[in-house]
Amino acid sequence: MRSTTFAIGLALAGIVVTMAWATRVSAQAPAAGTVLVAEYDGIVHPISAEFFEDFISRADTSGAAVAVLILRTPGGLLESTRTMVSRMIAARTPVVVFVAPSGSRAASAGFILTLAADVAAMAPGTHIGAAHPVSASGQDDRGEPGNSTMSDKAASDTAAYARTLAAARNRNVELAAEAVLNSRAFTEQEALAAKPPLIDLVAADLPALLAALDGRRVTRFDGRAITLQTRNLAIERVSMTRRQQLLSAIAHPQIAYMLLSLGMLGLVVELWNPGAIAPAVIGGISLLLAFFAFQILPINVTGVLLVVLGVGLLVMEVMVPSFGVLGVGGIIALVVGSVMVTTELPGVRVNYGLIVATALAIAVIVLGLGRLAMRAQQLAPVTGAAALVGKHGRALTDIVPRDTGQVGVHGEIWRATSERPIARGAPVRVVGIEGLTLGVEPLEAAAEEGDAT
Repeated sequence: MRSTTFAIGLALAGIVVTMAWATRVSAQAPAAGTVLVAEYDGIVHPISAEFFEDFISRADTSGAAVAVLILRTPGGLLESTRTMVSRMIAARTPVVVFVAPSGSRAASAGFILTLAADVAAMAPGTHIGAAHPVSASGQDDRGEPGNSTMSDKAASDTAAYARTLAAARNRNVELAAEAVLNSRAFTEQEALAAKPPLIDLVAADLPALLAALDGRRVTRFDGRAITLQTRNLAIERVSMTRRQQLLSAIAHPQIAYMLLSLGMLGLVVELWNPGAIAPAVIGGISLLLAFFAFQILPINVTGVLLVVLGVGLLVMEVMVPSFGVLGVGGIIALVVGSVMVTTELPGVRVNYGLIVATALAIAVIVLGLGRLAMRAQQLAPVTGAAALVGKHGRALTDIVPRDTGQVGVHGEIWRATSERPIARGAPVRVVGIEGLTLGVEPLEAAAEEGDAT
């Protein structure tokens, strides 16, 4: 029994020592093999959050030594940012956020992501910060009594979130709060020189970053300390799927606005010319894509209604004589609604030049097509019985007033009446039609009346 107990105890001790050694080895070097690198340049929204989650999941399942996100962003949605931060904190793989290349920025939501990373790095000539939240209308609402309370609440909530992330990563809590409350921004030198710093290192490019990371001791969000080993590791780059690239492009405010304008224009053209099919198909697809983008981006409903009203006023200008009042009102409604419809995300807005150019182009197209339609309605008919009026023919029989005869017009034989006598074989001109009987007159009499006038 003593020998058995001793053997069991020795085996348990061996297991504990082996587990401790394995844990130490795992902490010193996360699974060797590759460095997973993803690059994102754009607005932070649900599609970018989906891409980031896929990236981290791939890093965790493939046993990558480190996951590097090369980030360039003007900002984005706070909810999507929180989703990305939560996934970053829960990741088994150490995550590095690298603001690069030179001249790039990670503003607003990008600043929060940089704070949350296991390692925050910046390239020379880059900057981060300016993370004050904005309202759903694209304004920060400071100075407006009705909205200042909500703005202060949103800013305080975001500032507390930034302080929490900075404290957990041993970064400058005060500067993190200032970036939110006072929209303060920092260059890479300012962020690195702060006490304590906002970032961990400055690197010129990805190879320089990996060289600086090799042997660096990093404290994870849960307090575990690990040592990174990145020397001579293979680099595997991860890109968005085709679906994510398409949806991310559509979710840009300027693209969404263009799709909305194109969709409405296509439907207006189809209503004017039923059966054209192509304008309806293009307009319908464009509107559906715009509505998808507006599900991702916060929009102003009043702006959408103003755009619809503007197009409606332009259509009415063609149909109702208003001496240009409806047309001018339609252009104004289009421009104002376009400014309001796509919310200004932090650092992102629809270019005012694009808005004015699009509104004027829609106005010109709608008014131009409307004028052509009105002119077409005033043209003489070219088909059907009404198209015979004004045509020339020849009398096949004698025609006397208050009696019917026969005439040949367009190779067809018609019954005809005339207020003047017409001899057989004389040229005639059609002046009217009633049922299947034509009203005609001698061609010489028509010519004499034309000369007299």
